Amino acid sequence: MSEKKFGKSFGDLNSLKQNFFNNNDGMLKMADGMADIINAQPKRECCKICGTPLKEAGSIVHSHNIDYIVCDKCGHLNSANEDTDDFASKVYVEDDYSKNYSMKDKENYDRRMNMIYVPKAQFLIDCLEKDGISKDGIKDLDIGAGCGYFVAAMHSFGAESNGIEVSATEVEHGNAMIGDGKGNYLKHVGLTDSIDYIKNTDANVISAIGVLEHLIHLRENLDAIRDNKNIKYLYASVPMFSFNCCFEAAFQDCYNRHMGGTHTHLFTNESVRVMAEAIGFEVAYEWRFGSDINDLYRFISVSMRKNGNEEFADLFAEKFTPLMDKLQLVLDESEFSSELHFILRRRLNTGLHTE
Repeated sequence: MSEKKFGKSFGDLNSLKQNFFNNNDGMLKMADGMADIINAQPKRECCKICGTPLKEAGSIVHSHNIDYIVCDKCGHLNSANEDTDDFASKVYVEDDYSKNYSMKDKENYDRRMNMIYVPKAQFLIDCLEKDGISKDGIKDLDIGAGCGYFVAAMHSFGAESNGIEVSATEVEHGNAMIGDGKGNYLKHVGLTDSIDYIKNTDANVISAIGVLEHLIHLRENLDAIRDNKNIKYLYASVPMFSFNCCFEAAFQDCYNRHMGGTHTHLFTNESVRVMAEAIGFEVAYEWRFGSDINDLYRFISVSMRKNGNEEFADLFAEKFTPLMDKLQLVLDESEFSSELHFILRRRLNTGLHTE
């Protein structure tokens, strides 16, 4: 039975996501373009997580021009079309970090790191301490590290962490921002090189914050974790089939950051459990804090302003935002909210993988 934690304050999160409000139409156009790409891919025949054949007539959701099918076995929400290498090459476009890094960049980097990633690192460290592993005993490999926010957060606690990332510009930017003079903690790798890194790492923790849903070769990466007995824990956050999906399906003129774009499949409580068991792990710790209410607030606010109700949207914001943490906690405790952080622990005495 896993240990569960619920809720986290939104704080000043909206200040980091103003583009979702101010550039709704541009973001929506981008997501619609990605939908066109996924719809041009071959039909998905089997569940992304458990491999169960999908029923073509099993579509439960049609949202922003994409059909989704629920797996009969594990409940995983799969787009009707495959996420292929061709899809990845067309949608994972590098951000432009080719500029001089100013103090303003560093301030923004640290602000984002402290607001979003330090609590995640604290959660990992606290949970492993409950398992008798101090922060000095943690050796983390962060896959899909991006600009290294989680790596930097782990370092802020004095824990060892290194990252691998397919975007050379993000690696360059992240190494410049971490910049503690002790070396570069992020390494640029090719699209499939993460599998070899996982196979050969001596890290005892793999972290994948918002990454598993983007891996085209998810099964191969999971198999590498299974087969490397140095790895005792997998810490990940994933998007969930949730209330947020209902909200996005209802607001078709608002940017769908959760169910769409590069999120071609969404997890469920059962599919996380099935995934863990398939690699000889168990769900040890969970932290549920979604952003369903935050997105609902955005959808209503954007829609009201598009309809010319600017002043009423301001009044709505004044009345609604103080309630958001309490409302979100209700959804988190229902275990049907938009995001799940979980720590998988390698099982002992699992046949082939006996320690």
